[in-house]
Amino acid sequence: MSILDILLQKKIITKDDVHEVRKQTSAGITLDEALLARGVKPDDVIVARGEFLNIPVRAIAENSVPFEVLEYIPEESAAHYRFVPIAVRENTLEVGVVDPDNMEARDALNFLASKKNIPYKIFLITIDDFQKVLEMYKGITGEVSKALSELETELSVDTADTIKKEELNSQAPTKPGQKPNEETLIIEDAPIVKIVATIVRYAVEGEASDVHIEHMRDRIRVRFRVDGILNTSLILPPQVHSAVVARIKVLSNMRLDEKRKPQDGRFSARIDSRRIDFRVSTFPSYYGEKVEMRILDQAKGVRPLDELGLSTKNLSMLREAINKPYGMILITGPTGSGKSTTLYSVLGEVDRESYNVLSLEDPVEYQMEGVSQSQVRPEIGYDFASGLRTTLRQDPDIIMVGEIRDKETAQLAVQAALTGHLVFSTLHTNNSAGVIPRLIDMGVDPYLIAPTLILAVAQRLVSVLPKGAGELVLVDGSLKAMIDRQFADLPAEFKKSIPFADSVRKIKTTPELPKGTRGRMAVMEMFAMDKEIEQVILRNPTEAEVLRITRAKGMITLREDALIKAFNQQIPIEEVNKL
Repeated sequence: MSILDILLQKKIITKDDVHEVRKQTSAGITLDEALLARGVKPDDVIVARGEFLNIPVRAIAENSVPFEVLEYIPEESAAHYRFVPIAVRENTLEVGVVDPDNMEARDALNFLASKKNIPYKIFLITIDDFQKVLEMYKGITGEVSKALSELETELSVDTADTIKKEELNSQAPTKPGQKPNEETLIIEDAPIVKIVATIVRYAVEGEASDVHIEHMRDRIRVRFRVDGILNTSLILPPQVHSAVVARIKVLSNMRLDEKRKPQDGRFSARIDSRRIDFRVSTFPSYYGEKVEMRILDQAKGVRPLDELGLSTKNLSMLREAINKPYGMILITGPTGSGKSTTLYSVLGEVDRESYNVLSLEDPVEYQMEGVSQSQVRPEIGYDFASGLRTTLRQDPDIIMVGEIRDKETAQLAVQAALTGHLVFSTLHTNNSAGVIPRLIDMGVDPYLIAPTLILAVAQRLVSVLPKGAGELVLVDGSLKAMIDRQFADLPAEFKKSIPFADSVRKIKTTPELPKGTRGRMAVMEMFAMDKEIEQVILRNPTEAEVLRITRAKGMITLREDALIKAFNQQIPIEEVNKL
């Protein structure tokens, strides 16, 4: 049965229509054109074609394809072969095609899918829906492409008297007598300004935490970090690298003529009536300077402790420690594990009206009412150690130190805690048990750690399952064995409080959730100081010895806290294996 037969059977066309359409197709007119000329609706044509080819049909709404899905197929390939990504469902890429008989397009699709290591399923779509998806590519790419075209036009107006095209890729030499901020006119050119502004705006709107701009020999790659994962968001021609970097340097008040050394700076911008701060770092690499921008959204403010995802037990322990009159609370974890966010939330719990609260930060990420915040500047000799000595002369009650990096800062923090101050800070260790050996390695005497450390916290960030998302899986077989092994050494009296479940959820991608998750939350392990742990510390313990005593007292580890969140269907079970 042909497409015409299907339409005839559905009484969409008549026998006369069939006769006329066949005459027109014999004359070289396409079947679609002939049917449309007879008044047949495009939707009816595509449904009939889908039945004929046994391919499902998909209708596409405006702006319904997320950017993460569009990344599976480059815009150039989509436009050339007339196929577009439309969704990721159950770890399968759904692709809309206009011409399923195009074998060249099918070969290209096979190549792209194998490169991304994802199976695919095709759907028939109308040419109008195909154009809709192409327009969805035009977000950041379209705006930047327009700016590049404007730049190309301006550069070609008069190459004899204006900045030459080659200058875009030069090292931007400074003429004699020229000031550094007058290095080249091109960085103030409207298209370059527009390119940088577009990158910044889309990063903020996409809720990225970081932007990376790097020269990759034959292209400039712009990546956004969203929920801890880097994704390529834009490719720029290499010719604009120097101009884009210089523009960001101007905004960040960096030296334009210094390309051999790393530089740090910052700037602020107002986007959608929100003040956004950007912490900028440059890094000299083989093909040119790499730029990293950390995005700090002041509008989001400091999150309350009870919004960080802490278990009831951990939240209670942390609040009890915060209410102590003196001592030290240390939060540990790798870079990007949310330590600073937790520190700010801890500060948000204290009475900033009745107490004198000071902080030393690098940099000041969020402005807090009632806290005297100071940014350290090591380049002028104002580091955490010197800043801490100064704060002790300011009659402080509570001191937050952004990070304990060296022996002097560690010793000063301990001395501050010993002399009646409450100190909050961070360390870089893998777990909470590692805090004590780390402090000892930094030169702090064990007999000083025991009476000052109130609480040691380790944390990581894990992806969150929106309510009802994910696929239900039973806890049996290897999964149950893993869970049993994990809790095997937890004393029975504490194991009784674990909310073991018969099922958990795993990641399931949908058109609305192309990654299967949205946002992140903290998982934590922590132990509070007591007399028994103090006695262990005095013996200069190893990490294993600290873990043994804290475990005997019922400490829940990072993996176990993640498992509990998986039992409560807050996170996918896959996140546990990342810890």
